[in-house]
Amino acid sequence: MAEKFVVKAQKKEHGGKGVNRRLRAEGRIPVVVYGGGTESVAVSAQLSDLAAIIRSDTGVNTVFSIDIEGDGIHDVIFQDRQVDPIKGRLIHADLRRFAKGEKIEMTVPLHFIGEPESELPEGAVVSHAMREVKVLCEPTKTPEFIEVDVVGLTPEHAVHVSDLKVGDGIEVVDAPETVVASIVIVKEAELEPQIEEGAEPEVVGETPAESEAPASEEGGE
Repeated sequence: MAEKFVVKAQKKEHGGKGVNRRLRAEGRIPVVVYGGGTESVAVSAQLSDLAAIIRSDTGVNTVFSIDIEGDGIHDVIFQDRQVDPIKGRLIHADLRRFAKGEKIEMTVPLHFIGEPESELPEGAVVSHAMREVKVLCEPTKTPEFIEVDVVGLTPEHAVHVSDLKVGDGIEVVDAPETVVASIVIVKEAELEPQIEEGAEPEVVGETPAESEAPASEEGGE
């Protein structure tokens, strides 16, 4: 599993642009946490903590915990965010909170391992038709990646979504028959048309020889 982030937050007693401006000056940003069967709550959190999550390998798809002072710890994910168009910094975030046992749809990358063991025909290469899949699972069970073993792959047998091995409680959303990896033959560029056998090559700059005129009869008076 990926590193688990925990962000500490404090409830906001008052709103308004002035309060939000002061928070940002202190290195904090306003955040709204909602979902999970409970009322939404307005809080503030350190910009650096949230920015670190966005810069992580899983980015805005990261499931992390927010520890709200006086309210407890909740598993959340970025639902929406606002970025300063000039400075490029995060200035507001909406976080979705999950109820216990709730499953969500997540995108998980695929990691390809191994090499085909069988001798492949000339020009054959392994084609990765998919780089990620969608899964349905509890946030805490979301895998960091799913391995795809291509050992033994042949031109006759591809790896399909139905062949992927995932943990208990994880369901792959993509259609089972979808091809994940296969062997394809890369053809060389067709050669230039060859001169037909027996044909005379054309020489640039010369005109075709004129047909021979019949010899004139010699004669004289």
